[in-house]
Amino acid sequence: MVGIVVVSHSRALADAAVALASEMLHGQRVPIEVAAGLDETTFGTDATAIVTAITEADAAADGGVVVLMDLGSAVLSAELALELLDDEVRERVLLCPASLVEGLVVAAVSAAGGASRAEVAAEADGALAGKLAQLGGPAPAPDETGSPGGRPGELVASFTVVNPHGLHARPAAVLAARAREFDAQVELRNRTTGTGWVPAASLSKLGTLGALPGHQLEIRAKGGQAEQALDELLALGLRGFDESPSSVRPAPPAPARPAPPAPDTAPSDTAPSDTAPSDTAPSAAARSAAAGREVTTAPIAASPGLGIGPAYPLRTDAPVPVDEAILEGDPDRAAEWRRLTDAVDNAREDIRRVRSRAAEQVGEAEASIFDAHLAMLDDPELLGGAHTRIDGGAAAATAWAASIAEAHDALAALEDEYLRARAADVRAVGDQVLRALAGGPAEVASPEGVLVAADLTPAQAAELDAARVDAVVLAYGSLTAHATILLRALGIPAVVAAGPAVLAIPEGTLVAVDGIRGEVLVDPDTEVQRALRERAEALADQDREARALTNQPATTLNGVPVSVAANIGSVADALAAAERGADLAGLVRTEFLFLGRDRAPDAAEQEHSYREIAAALHGRRITLRTLDVGGDKPLSYLPTPAEANPFLGLRGIRLALARPELLAEQLLAVVRVAHDTPVDLMFPMVSTLDELLAARQMLAEAIETAGEAEPPELRVGIMVEVPATALKAAVFAPHVDFFSIGTNDLTQYTLAAERGNDNVAALGDPLDPGVLRLIDAVCRAAGGGAGPLVAVCGELAADELAVPLLLGLGVRELSVNPRAVPGVKQAVRAVDLPKAVELAARTLRAESATAVRTLLTEFTG
Repeated sequence: MVGIVVVSHSRALADAAVALASEMLHGQRVPIEVAAGLDETTFGTDATAIVTAITEADAAADGGVVVLMDLGSAVLSAELALELLDDEVRERVLLCPASLVEGLVVAAVSAAGGASRAEVAAEADGALAGKLAQLGGPAPAPDETGSPGGRPGELVASFTVVNPHGLHARPAAVLAARAREFDAQVELRNRTTGTGWVPAASLSKLGTLGALPGHQLEIRAKGGQAEQALDELLALGLRGFDESPSSVRPAPPAPARPAPPAPDTAPSDTAPSDTAPSDTAPSAAARSAAAGREVTTAPIAASPGLGIGPAYPLRTDAPVPVDEAILEGDPDRAAEWRRLTDAVDNAREDIRRVRSRAAEQVGEAEASIFDAHLAMLDDPELLGGAHTRIDGGAAAATAWAASIAEAHDALAALEDEYLRARAADVRAVGDQVLRALAGGPAEVASPEGVLVAADLTPAQAAELDAARVDAVVLAYGSLTAHATILLRALGIPAVVAAGPAVLAIPEGTLVAVDGIRGEVLVDPDTEVQRALRERAEALADQDREARALTNQPATTLNGVPVSVAANIGSVADALAAAERGADLAGLVRTEFLFLGRDRAPDAAEQEHSYREIAAALHGRRITLRTLDVGGDKPLSYLPTPAEANPFLGLRGIRLALARPELLAEQLLAVVRVAHDTPVDLMFPMVSTLDELLAARQMLAEAIETAGEAEPPELRVGIMVEVPATALKAAVFAPHVDFFSIGTNDLTQYTLAAERGNDNVAALGDPLDPGVLRLIDAVCRAAGGGAGPLVAVCGELAADELAVPLLLGLGVRELSVNPRAVPGVKQAVRAVDLPKAVELAARTLRAESATAVRTLLTEFTG
């Protein structure tokens, strides 16, 4: 009789499948062993456990062993286990690619009937035929040439990419992880550009699709769970892979530049990011830079601030594995595979450590960058490619480097700049594994001075110590790169796209970096140094003074109080806001409770979280914005139809009123908390009075349900994000206690420039006079202080240059990220309000945002 081994990521799934198969045997016994999960509850597969299971099954059977595997790394673990077996046992083992549940049932029945090992495997492999015949399924969709889009037994469907940056790292990681969960072979292709089919479970291969917003992707699935996989992945694609917009607003796009050369083809006068600068004579451009003039390639401001210090060229000393070839037939192939899997595990732990540190320093949104890196380490294409090369005689490092290079080159060849930049993520992950193989240090001390490099990986950026690094100069890089986002979040001044000449700056050379103006000065003369240091010291003195006074109220020179609040999205943010002296939480993004889960939180769970935030702020007022999702921020458990323009679709209060059960639970939680702490309740995306009145009626019902009187410290307001709302603010004024102007959305709607679109990001300037006039309209409708309070919670509130303008218009609350609280408070204290009112009047008559910025610069001196 043939023995069977079940290899699965889930112990519970394997046990249930065995129980189901046993029911079909009617008392007959078939040797079935299970190698599933890392323990009873932890998902994963272990080659050692598979070896044990095969050995036990083989001992109990006389006809050999058939191994059934669920998906992804289970196959790789089974292959490794096969190599670890004695030759005699290995010859009696057959790995079978059949679906796990159906395959196990028919395999067990066949084995019980005395079938041979090959017959058992063949029966398992054909287990889906009856199911497919019964279900039928939709006809294959034709491709561009009219030929069928699928093969026999396949199901096919298509969807349009709606993500702002296309199928980039984060949504692709979600897709790959979900695809691995099904007992099905799932592939995608970009029908718009005519690419070939790639495995859905491979993050590296998904990147080669070059899928941009509006592109049509086709999915085909075959296997035991083909129908379920197709349905769920299609729904996932239609709702944008549950991607939330980044909390960091992209800066204006950089001028088009050629992609940096690959490390092995870099010109002799440039230094790629993973090598030391050349010791040869610097180029003419470098000599010009070293003479104290600005680097002529027009660096692009990427992270604000001024930094001066000695140049520190980046050296990573990445290993070069080209000399590790193993002769064909070497008996240590299994040892090389173990070396690679151990290195991958080490790299995984290193990335998790970096992610944890990044979450503490810059927040969860930026730290999620590393989730895609973790997903790459489980990419079956990368691992499978390396495994094949090891089988062919390559060493672990050589095999891995070749697999990484193949994935990197495919991404680097794409036309889209944003997707092309993701090739750096593949290279970064690959290098971490190579360093682990070489036994290199997992953690490197942060450099001091001005870091100069071709580019930075996200991990390198996250590891920088803002107290030691004065600034960063990148020869290449981009404003949308993950490393650049992290530099901004860490508050390290930086410029990008400075050109290859900066790589020849000798170590120790004094360099000044202006991350506001986008300037790099190399070896400036004594007078320039003096002026720069005075400016830097003045900025540092201002920062120290602001921090020292941050717990004091902010009042203008004329004694007018202004609240400086914090925008928060977690308890950790609330703690940071309290430490920085925020007067209140001006915006609590409650959707953090609703995203990344299978069901909505109930009133009790929400109440608990809101009370935690209130406690972290020590009784300060908290402004709870009701659920702001839909369209561009969908919920997996709240399916919504795909929208051509989700920013103009079913989102904010519109979605809440369409699904009143969600809003009712949230309002009940808010009311309960408001009985014990001051609460401002804020409704988002309000555009009509009827929406506000309907929401207020539901609030009244929640108060009645809570069984107590209306909380005395509860205030109600709306966000002003739609131009029409600003223009008819007088209609809303009698029904609200405050207006909170979200300048990010208000700007994009006013100027018809989506803030997530790099191509038009430069147009979306909140200092445009059209936006300022809408803010002015809201302040006038509020009665100049006699009516509802006017707050600003968009990025404009954190622009210290704009503080006099906003106060001059009539704004009396500024809500900013916690890091910005001390500086904004200090900017308020410097405002002479009558003069600020005059300034505001002049800006409303300006012709452009540039003209407004000039007026503000002149006003602040």
